[in-house]
Amino acid sequence: MRRISHPLVSRRSAILGGLGIAGMGALTACAESVSPGGPAPAPTFGPPTSLAPTGGQRVVTAALTPQPVDLDLGGLTVRTWAYGDRLPGQVIRASAGDLLRVSVDNRLPTDTSVHWHGIRLRPAADGVPGVTQDPIKAGTTYVYEFTAPDPGTYFFHPHTGAQLDRGLYAPLIIDDPQEPGGYDAEWVVVLDDWIDGTGTTPDDILEKLLGDGGAMGMGHGSMDHGSMGSGATGSGSTGMGDMDHGSMPMGADPFGDAGDVAYPYYLVNGRLPTAPETFTAKPGQRVRIRIINAASDTIFSVALGGHDLTVTHSDGFPVVPVETRALYIGMGERYDVTVTLAEGVFPLHAAPFGKQGDAMALVRTASGTAPTVDRLEPVPAARVLLGSDLRPAESARLDRRAPDATVDLTLDGQMQPYQWGMNGAPFGKNAPLSVKEGQRLRINVVNRTMMTHPVHLHGHTFALADSGLRKDTVLLRPMESRPIELDADNPGDWMIHCHNIYHAEAGMMIKLSYEKSGQ
Repeated sequence: MRRISHPLVSRRSAILGGLGIAGMGALTACAESVSPGGPAPAPTFGPPTSLAPTGGQRVVTAALTPQPVDLDLGGLTVRTWAYGDRLPGQVIRASAGDLLRVSVDNRLPTDTSVHWHGIRLRPAADGVPGVTQDPIKAGTTYVYEFTAPDPGTYFFHPHTGAQLDRGLYAPLIIDDPQEPGGYDAEWVVVLDDWIDGTGTTPDDILEKLLGDGGAMGMGHGSMDHGSMGSGATGSGSTGMGDMDHGSMPMGADPFGDAGDVAYPYYLVNGRLPTAPETFTAKPGQRVRIRIINAASDTIFSVALGGHDLTVTHSDGFPVVPVETRALYIGMGERYDVTVTLAEGVFPLHAAPFGKQGDAMALVRTASGTAPTVDRLEPVPAARVLLGSDLRPAESARLDRRAPDATVDLTLDGQMQPYQWGMNGAPFGKNAPLSVKEGQRLRINVVNRTMMTHPVHLHGHTFALADSGLRKDTVLLRPMESRPIELDADNPGDWMIHCHNIYHAEAGMMIKLSYEKSGQ
């Protein structure tokens, strides 16, 4: 196996969130990893109630085998964990309204779970140990059953520790029975940042970050809250030269510090850019591309060389179509785009924001020399679309109504010591957000850090209050405030968390709990 040496922590500077004194004290009180269930003993759930299909409902079955495996990423073989023997795992495909029945045979040496990211499903199938289910113990089998109500592009992954940053993820495509089509082919593109099996593991990285703020000899500093308005950052260096902003020119920095880990590799569909996957089609064909960011710590800018992309869906829901040269996609987000292909060979390029390296696949419609990763041209920042600027299609809007209740949610934290939380405390020490069934709930989300966080809600979709855009994951930029609204129509206990897996495991999670009747 080829081995490399690399820094574990991003070359970017230490970040200090804008916590008040009380919030800072609460976070400082808990510097250890906080897994779902918090420091108290987690409740037990037992096996979930089995579901029977309703009249005429189609049942889609699948089997997952999370296991240790050696994977070839394209000239580099790594020892990791994956679903079966491929990366990404085998796509699961169904239609809206189908009953999915997925058996998970856990062949890992530890507990695991499966979260069906973006699906509005019953709590027992949500895949969060200690909150919705018991963990799937090593050597045991667990069956997930749920109805997928909404068509769209989704994916699934563990909600256990830092397992997402291995090879445990795969696409979940829910087709629309009323889909008008209008395209000649469909491709699924899964983006990832990769470090497992290269001399370290995600668990090693998390332990290092929690142990000393991820300093790794980088001279991480910090800044006080008063310096945030100037956009200043602390200093730090790995001796690797000036920071690479990916597709962003210096001085145009919408995301602040966008990641904590300097990954040695970035992948498209499990392949290195030096041995890329090739998609083939004919000139003039119209293709739908479903793009999934399964990365744990990386925002990507995605472009197809020589083409404009038409964005049609965000997190599964249709939007007013917008043409763009490239788009940003945060961890956990999904976008569908269409493109009419020219003649030639073109790079499908995913540039990691604020980090060195590239991910790439090839699109070939004719003979010719394939572009190489070292000759990729960055897309000017002014031509990269930020997904939260999209507008929803009318069919995707929530019914227009005033909120019945409003709650506040702050994103808090710092790099050194490595502590992250919500509402001033890490998960297990913060009070759940509360909602009553039937309410329209507005959540005023405020990012009080100088880092971008992808905020993900389980069991529901939400609308951005200013535009109505439907999402389940949204990027909150440094110091950004954004109200979101949801219909409380799925009683249970649900997670809201940062989809940077290291932030979540350090405590950047909170529960949304439905009040019991009579409360």
